[in-house]
Amino acid sequence: MTCATLALTSAAVCAQDNYEIQVYGSETVPRGVTMIELHNNFTAKGAKTTSDGTLPTHHAWHETIEITHGFNDWYETGFYLFMSARNGSGYDFVGTHIRPRFRVPPKWHWPVGVSVSQEIGWVRRQFSEDQWSWEIRPIIDKELGKWYLSFNPALERALSGPGKERGFEFAPNFKVAYSATKKVDVGLEYYGGLGPLSGFDPAREQTHQIFPAIDLNVSPKWEFNFGVGIGMTRSTDHLILKMIVGRRFEFGKKKSQPASP
Repeated sequence: MTCATLALTSAAVCAQDNYEIQVYGSETVPRGVTMIELHNNFTAKGAKTTSDGTLPTHHAWHETIEITHGFNDWYETGFYLFMSARNGSGYDFVGTHIRPRFRVPPKWHWPVGVSVSQEIGWVRRQFSEDQWSWEIRPIIDKELGKWYLSFNPALERALSGPGKERGFEFAPNFKVAYSATKKVDVGLEYYGGLGPLSGFDPAREQTHQIFPAIDLNVSPKWEFNFGVGIGMTRSTDHLILKMIVGRRFEFGKKKSQPASP
């Protein structure tokens, strides 16, 4: 998930980011496989008021359906559908994004995994002042025994609205995880929004969140991620609960039949 930008735009972007809270790995979905993920995030302690006409995030339930298809061993495309629900506002359609992603093929045998995604999309005005946005996300990851590291130094830009004048903004994400058992990984995820590349925002206007998280490896076909986010600045939602459930499908592929005697 991912999704938008901060500061003058801080409330609007933080709200967008809450739809898909995930540090990406470099691996793409295999050829012919479709991954369907459901992202659920509840803001237990967030903004109760806004000054830009967007809806507050406090006690908002954000839900994202992500559908990603792999076309070969180095290219995939993902599509996002965002929804939101909160007391007094009901269940609302928020917007959509599309995300093509390229990776360095495994046959090149690089010492680290590397891929790059670009995400572009639109959201309704009541959820962000900047309705159109663009994200460029390099992804670098590495497995070291039982340890896993991933760094996403994302660049985000508003394509419309007041945030357009800020240009590209730096929004780094990082994850470190440890395989406690064959089926359970425990780790820490970080999500930041530092502001424009031309000059970062003051520290109090930046967004910084830490998520202690758990990944369950119950099957190659399934993905489970759970986390509790803690905001570390006044511009960040203070407490978020998140859950990701994903399932891989191979539509249209028939299982091979045993040969007739």
